[in-house]
Amino acid sequence: MTTPPKRPLTLRDVSDACGVSEMTVSRVLRKRGDVSEATRNRVLAAAKALGYVPNQIAGSLASQRVNLVAVVIPSLGNMVFPEVLNGINQVLEDTPLQPVVGVTDYLPEKEERVLYEMLSWRPSGVIIAGLEHSEATRAMLRNAGIPVVEIMDTDGKPIDAMVGISHRRAGREMAQAILREGYERIGFMGTKMPLDHRARKRFEGFTEGLAKAGVEIEDRAFYSGGSALAKGREMTQEMLERSPDLDFLYYSNDMIGAGGLLHLIDQGIDIPGQIGLAGFNNVELLQGLPRQLATMDACRNEIGQAAARIILNQTIPDPDPEVPSQVTLTPTLSLGDTLRRRRPR
Repeated sequence: MTTPPKRPLTLRDVSDACGVSEMTVSRVLRKRGDVSEATRNRVLAAAKALGYVPNQIAGSLASQRVNLVAVVIPSLGNMVFPEVLNGINQVLEDTPLQPVVGVTDYLPEKEERVLYEMLSWRPSGVIIAGLEHSEATRAMLRNAGIPVVEIMDTDGKPIDAMVGISHRRAGREMAQAILREGYERIGFMGTKMPLDHRARKRFEGFTEGLAKAGVEIEDRAFYSGGSALAKGREMTQEMLERSPDLDFLYYSNDMIGAGGLLHLIDQGIDIPGQIGLAGFNNVELLQGLPRQLATMDACRNEIGQAAARIILNQTIPDPDPEVPSQVTLTPTLSLGDTLRRRRPR
């Protein structure tokens, strides 16, 4: 693991960076006192560039850490991150450390605000989803002086530690499984990619896997907002009206895949003989569907546990060097009832 700074940033660091006194820096950051607009802007710009976060803990406790672990995730509105949180809690529940959750809604600017507020209370560690962050967020994480674990994704370079799966590899492996079963005319449906980097990486890996066999995606559709189940039904109907010759539909997550599956069943379409389909995440709730959707387990609980173990290990006086700081887990592909078809002769 990259060695964290020996000390967190102080007012003096900001003062030296912008060329004003520590008293002036304090006034600006605490929004007190009369400071010119030009000076205020200079101080704020320096603090943001450095990743400085004011300390909310006053008096004699100001130099100490609290037994909180900041957990920053993009959403509580789907079924992915509660399992991650459960894994974190399983490891920390019999320790002094307690997880505290902040939600970013996949918005980089909100991630900055959430992290800023959480770091101001001087937690003992940070667990944050993803490897892609704004420069301001990266600066805060680099200079926090505490263990930082980026989770869910290992396709990139972490600031400190990381735990997750390779989403590009997951996409490639799904492409290979689909091709092995003899499918060739493939459509893709998923969330809009700019804010969902992990879905984008799976899509990139998926298209790379197909391209190696000389196959291209014939139709694609992306959505944002609304019920994923309803969107899956709607997009599947629209795609098959546009491209009736498709023989496989790959969805970026299980919820829209479930919607697509229900639409095909309603239409009396032979699954997987006429059309096969697959999703991603292996959401347990969907095991009650009439057919088991082909999917891939994202190792959510295991990711939470591994991240919490890293934080816990780095907060004890003598960390165990055998605890890895970079963990890439291997998801399991389940063919279910929707990805089993004999290769045409």
